[in-house]
Amino acid sequence: MGQPKHVPRLHALELVPDARGQDLVRRDWQALHDAGLPSQLDHRAPTNAPHVTVVAAADLPDAAIDVAKARLGSLLPVRARAAGVLLLGGERLTVARALDIDDDVVRRVLAVRVQVPDRQHVGWIPHVTLARRLDRADAQRAIDVLGYADVELTLTALRRWDPDRGRVTTVVESRP
Repeated sequence: MGQPKHVPRLHALELVPDARGQDLVRRDWQALHDAGLPSQLDHRAPTNAPHVTVVAAADLPDAAIDVAKARLGSLLPVRARAAGVLLLGGERLTVARALDIDDDVVRRVLAVRVQVPDRQHVGWIPHVTLARRLDRADAQRAIDVLGYADVELTLTALRRWDPDRGRVTTVVESRP
């Protein structure tokens, strides 16, 4: 047997919803938890908050942060409609709400992502994660618990997650 592969902790740039949007996402987390299913509510780190990942990588170049601040910061706040449920993965699933986001926002996110050559995923599927490591056998139950109602989120801040320092910093935030 070989040595286990080291997986680096990923730095991330994330769009964060306002307080109302955070409450809506946490409602989904709570519903999954109450049903005895995996939930992001089970992730107890103080930095855990509802978010939309723009890019994640072992390292974030300063250029990516600068482009994100310039290209995305000027758009905040951004409205996104949480429409539908995504099931991502293989034997174990990630459950997420798919987001409908304006094409201009998508173009700007892609402009940020190309600044990060070693990003975690190719392309971008805008979503808010609700649960990780869901058994495939529980997929229908998770969908039934979450229901089908669409909700609107207002993304008001761009933050940076630095796992090396265990710190989240706000890169830019919209003003009321």
